[in-house]
Amino acid sequence: MSEQDKVDKYPSMTIGDHENNKRVVEKATIGVQLKAIRTENKLTLEEASKRTGLARSTLSKIENEQISPTFSVMQKLASGLNIELPQLFTKPKETKVTGRRDVTLGGQGRPHATLTYEHELLSTQLRNKKMMPYKSRVHARNFEHFGEWVRHEGEEFLLVLEGEVQLLTEFYEPAALVVGDSAYYDATMGHLVISTSKEDALILWITAE
Repeated sequence: MSEQDKVDKYPSMTIGDHENNKRVVEKATIGVQLKAIRTENKLTLEEASKRTGLARSTLSKIENEQISPTFSVMQKLASGLNIELPQLFTKPKETKVTGRRDVTLGGQGRPHATLTYEHELLSTQLRNKKMMPYKSRVHARNFEHFGEWVRHEGEEFLLVLEGEVQLLTEFYEPAALVVGDSAYYDATMGHLVISTSKEDALILWITAE
């Protein structure tokens, strides 16, 4: 039995390239993945044929699992479609659509006041969120208003909406931020925000797991 006959007969087998390296080729996976890559890039079989230098009929047979590509054919596919070779072995992931949505109208978030911030929690109808968005009116004016660093799990993003603030962090110099400025940082590092403008500043905060 020839090597090609063996590949056609068995759905998964080992093929050696010219350097005698062993590579596992899953017949069904490559066909499905090749078609997914081609359609994702909106290529017809004819267009894919021109790019790869492979006959249209050959591409069709690979996609329909009628033949298995040799290693040299897979190299042509990867080169012509501008992808990495391992992408031909990666089974398409099934995307689970949850359809979750939560709309918070202006000024209708859930209030949560502290000594240093006046928070407005957003998207409160959703449970088990991967991020927590909220707006905060910053009352604090110096480190002493906190007494100690704020620390918690996750990472954090902030965007200044009104006024001016200073972002104080444990390992960096204070960062002066004005409207439109933003910052992203590790929330396990000591951090806090103080207002430096005449009026209390307003910031948008997003805390992620």
